[in-house]
Amino acid sequence: MHHYLCLMGKENFTRKNLINKIYQNLGFSKNFSSQIIDSFFESLCLELIKYNKVKITSFGTLTAVKKRERIGRNPKTKIPAKITARKVIKFKPSIQLKEKINSL
Repeated sequence: MHHYLCLMGKENFTRKNLINKIYQNLGFSKNFSSQIIDSFFESLCLELIKYNKVKITSFGTLTAVKKRERIGRNPKTKIPAKITARKVIKFKPSIQLKEKINSL
């Protein structure tokens, strides 16, 4: 099982970390590894915009969902405020990802 995408502790796993993992694991230059990551995320975004859903086998599904306008509340001041209509991204992990996370 590959644990190279899971970091322990509170450190964030960043784009730079991902590029370094590609560089270390596959031996591509950091510049080429960066191009791979940029291309991957650009393709992911474009497909999500086009189809509102991207399924990556053994990882999970990203779905763009429309949220209606509603009245929310500022948590600090408790003053009601209008939340505009927008799309949000939901992520549903695959069964395989859930099993990997829970086996650690």
